[in-house]
Amino acid sequence: MKTLLTAAGLAGALVLAPTANAETWSADPGHTEVLVSWNHAGFSRQSLKFNAVEGALTFEQGNVEDASAQFSIIVDSVDTGVPDFDGHLKGEQFLDAANHPKITFASTEVVQTGDMTVEVTGDLTIKDVTNPATFEITVHSVGEHPVGQFFDYYKGEWLGMTATTTINRSEWGMDAFIPVGSDELEIVINTEMKAAGSEG
Repeated sequence: MKTLLTAAGLAGALVLAPTANAETWSADPGHTEVLVSWNHAGFSRQSLKFNAVEGALTFEQGNVEDASAQFSIIVDSVDTGVPDFDGHLKGEQFLDAANHPKITFASTEVVQTGDMTVEVTGDLTIKDVTNPATFEITVHSVGEHPVGQFFDYYKGEWLGMTATTTINRSEWGMDAFIPVGSDELEIVINTEMKAAGSEG
């Protein structure tokens, strides 16, 4: 179980330094999403998604505490469904995509919290500002992917997981329109990851 939870704790698309007995898992771009939501002026809950996430996950079996990871999000892939708003978010007041094209997370600590849950703390960097953030991770399934019976790509070993955290955007230099638009952002990462060397 610790092996599975290590993978779960490093959610999203991640890059790790390889170890002697490590296995690498890569995120399926068709089944990886990053969702961000916030309170809009007390009238509604709004959200956006990022469509491009990069990386891979590597961990040593049975060694949760020593696991480490990174993931990166392509800022220019932000998608609210409203092109003008997307452009506003990519501007200097918010994500400043032209000068800071990626959002990254590098883990510093992984702690098992339950049979299928872990807590991952690390350095979250947005606009060249780095602050600690902690993701709560839940593993949904580990093993052979049932879709593999239909498509070769899905044959082999897979991990499915969700990671959540809440941050204050002002701590990363994005304080425009607070408190009309809430300072607090909820981030949810859903991903399916395939083990290297799996069939397909």
